Amino acid sequence: MTKIKELPKEERPIERLIENGVNSLSNEELLAILLKSGTKNCSSKQLAENLIKKAGGIQGLKNLPFSQLLEEKGMGTVKAATILACMTLCRRIERKEHAYRRKITSSQEVVDYFMNELKDAEQEHFYCIYLDSAKHILEHKLLFLGTLNYSMVHPREIFKEAFLTGAVSLIFIHNHPTGEVTPSNNDITLTKQLEEIGFLHGIKVDDHIIIGKEKYYSFFEDCEMAL
Repeated sequence: MTKIKELPKEERPIERLIENGVNSLSNEELLAILLKSGTKNCSSKQLAENLIKKAGGIQGLKNLPFSQLLEEKGMGTVKAATILACMTLCRRIERKEHAYRRKITSSQEVVDYFMNELKDAEQEHFYCIYLDSAKHILEHKLLFLGTLNYSMVHPREIFKEAFLTGAVSLIFIHNHPTGEVTPSNNDITLTKQLEEIGFLHGIKVDDHIIIGKEKYYSFFEDCEMAL
């Protein structure tokens, strides 16, 4: 197996990037740069080709969890973490660009926005979307990670950002790794408490959405919160 360092200079990804520009590289070459090195019997470019094939194409690469990346022969924890970090950054940039001044008109729009990222997450993630008076997204932030309960979710962090962005209303989103979307007693208590705090500060809670595996629960749709 030919290693990248044994290839002619013009065929090495980094040298080709410098000489000809990043757009001259194939998907496999770009991925090979992230991988940095291969193994004794497999170059980084071949490893990149194997990963893309495993994912069913370059688009599928962003959906491979850490555990599946590690399954590929030649992938260690550093390589897998590098790929996962890169894919997550790309997804966040894409979502940020797509979200800027986007208007939210339904719970389903929020679900579509977060489902791909949260449906297979192994920990609970708690996000907040900050909206202006016309329901345009001003900002969205991951605020808490881990088992969700009121002691973990600090209202001051939620509402501090609301004041900084000038938000008029909020939408909360969190996932249930079990896939079950029925709200727990903690979910219900937390939602009521955040509603009450928001009311005192003149900031409305429009919805709290729980995402599972391919399904969701919306407090707005099921409990008559007003989006």
